[in-house]
This record gives sequence, C-alpha cells and structure tokens, in this order.
Amino acid sequence: MQTAAAVARRSGALHAVVWGGLISGTLDLTYIMTFYAFRGIGVQTIPHAIASGLLGIKSFDGGWPTAILGIFLEYVITFVATLVFYAASRKLTFLARQALFWGALYGVAIYFFMHYIVVPLSAAPKFQHTALTIAVDFIGHMIVIGPPMALAVKRYS
Repeated sequence: MQTAAAVARRSGALHAVVWGGLISGTLDLTYIMTFYAFRGIGVQTIPHAIASGLLGIKSFDGGWPTAILGIFLEYVITFVATLVFYAASRKLTFLARQALFWGALYGVAIYFFMHYIVVPLSAAPKFQHTALTIAVDFIGHMIVIGPPMALAVKRYS
C-alpha cells in the first residue's frame, strides 16, 4: 500500500513536469516563431526545423504533418528537460529554493546542450546563424525556457 506522502510526491512531480514543460515549450515556440515571423519566415518553418532533427532536410517539404511533429518534439524536449531539473532538485534542494536564478542558468545549460551536443548529432541541416539570432536564442533559453521549468518545480515540490 502506498503512503499518502508517496502519492503526493509523484503527483507533485507529474504536475511540475507537465506545467513546466507546457509553459516553457509554449513560450519557446511563441517567442521564436514571433521573432522569425518579423524576419519574414513562415509559421511552419520553426516546427519544421525542430522536426529536421529526426527527418533531416526533407522535413521542410512535409507540410503540416511535419510541423505538428516538430511541435510535438518541442514539448517532448521541454518535458524531459523539466523532469531532469525536477530530479536534480530532489538532491540539490537549492535549485527549487532559488528557482529564478537556477532556472536562468539551467536555460543557458539547455542552450549549450542543444546547440553543441544534440543538434550536431541530429539529422538537422546546418543553419546559418547571425549574432542576432544567436543572442535571441541564448536569451530566450535564459528567460522563457529554464525559469518556467524551475518555477514549476518550486511550485509543486
């Protein structure tokens, strides 16, 4: 028989991962799609770019099905990243206590992990980046990806 505390812990973990992943994924997609829309890039292009990690360059010819796959993958990534932060916060309790600070640093860590490990190992084509796009992506990870994850973990821990 499970104790009430064990059920509450699992429930807190689930809520933290779901809310942290949903909020950070939605904010990430919103800010990056808006940024690129002002640069004349179509709404499907960002989800296609995400899906290209699995499908390669052909993802850009897939229309809405591959755009939806890209959106799905965005949320898988944010759920997993939130789960990792939650798991780390179980041992390193200061992560949740100082959620904004550590969340911002976690967003930076996610940026480097994605750009220097995940993307190079994926099937995604090599995109040309400018100083502006690098800065926007870096700051976006620091503001709209890491902190919502950490705040959700703090709220449900």
